[in-house]
Amino acid sequence: MFKRKLKALDYEHWEEVNCKDDEQLKKLVVWLEDEKVRHYTVEDRIPLRDIHNGTWDEVFQKYLKDVECPLTTSILDQLEWLVGLAVRQEFEDKPEKYQIKKETGTTDAEVPTVKSTNPLDTLDFNSNEFKEGVQSIAKLLNIAQHPNHLTTLEACSKYVTSRLNAETLKNPRTVVITGTPFPIMETEMGFDMGDKVLNNTAKALNLLYIQDLRDLQTSINEAIVAVQNITANPKTDTKAGKVGV
Repeated sequence: MFKRKLKALDYEHWEEVNCKDDEQLKKLVVWLEDEKVRHYTVEDRIPLRDIHNGTWDEVFQKYLKDVECPLTTSILDQLEWLVGLAVRQEFEDKPEKYQIKKETGTTDAEVPTVKSTNPLDTLDFNSNEFKEGVQSIAKLLNIAQHPNHLTTLEACSKYVTSRLNAETLKNPRTVVITGTPFPIMETEMGFDMGDKVLNNTAKALNLLYIQDLRDLQTSINEAIVAVQNITANPKTDTKAGKVGV
């Protein structure tokens, strides 16, 4: 997947990237900054381009801090985040290339303006304060951070609603996973897409699909129980009945 992102970014040597070769990784960092991210001015990139300098690692860590990388783990994780940032920057630079054009001659219907009183509607979801808040929540919940902070926020929301709701807090054992993990990546899907990455992706999507089916079945069962509580125990008014002539 890492190489696929580099291919999408038109990196010339995307097939030859060796994650164990420090010099290749340094050259990749320089290319990402020069061609895609462009956070620094040309003059400020000089220390980053000097990949043979003994202090390059310190320069790189400062660069990560300047681009607001939240990861402090391995250089591979940081580089993965940086590639994701480059992909997002590429989209923001050329949005018209990826957006579907509307048919000419059509006009949007006029919609009345409604002034919301919800304070959440006035938040700036792209402000630095909001991003820092999302990072703090993700760190507190031990959730991996995505280059797009809104995706990270969505992951936090799913975790909170499923693991930290009122019913779960009363009985934590209901969400504690026990037993031996099912080796999903070692199972056969019944088809082969000719690529290991695509096959693993299909297996992950299959798990998500099964989870959706389970949630749907749970909702159906709850609806059946609710209807049965009404139809199986009807209320009758015996005073309205009449016996004889």
